[in-house]
Amino acid sequence: MTNTLRFPPAEPAAAAAFFAAELAFEADPDDVVRDLESGAAQGFQLVETRSAEAFAHSRIPTAIHLDHREMDELSTKDLDRDLVYVCYCESFQCNAATKGALRLARLGFRVKRLSGGITAWRAAGYPVEGDSVGESGHTGVRCAC
Repeated sequence: MTNTLRFPPAEPAAAAAFFAAELAFEADPDDVVRDLESGAAQGFQLVETRSAEAFAHSRIPTAIHLDHREMDELSTKDLDRDLVYVCYCESFQCNAATKGALRLARLGFRVKRLSGGITAWRAAGYPVEGDSVGESGHTGVRCAC
């Protein structure tokens, strides 16, 4: 028996349900950038969930900043409840986006998480803005979550 098939795959219907559910929780950087570039970004708002320092240093254009530690009824009172909030943080190794998405969901907002965070965004060559623009590689701020 191969390692790959040691555990049998799910039946097609179960696999379809699983992957559809996964897509309900995640947004792909390629899809997001295509929407932003085409002007079809209605319906969602990018949210940087790390610290204010991280947001100032490097962020995805059009993103707003909501530190996951400070999300509450007061800090989110002006958010449009008709939008889906796509939370992002540093990378797959950071969980500030997960923490922010959880807080927003508990406050009654619809949310997704951006796969790979700003690190995956930059790795794909997509634009960033902020104090560190022009630097290569790391944003210059540790995870900051």
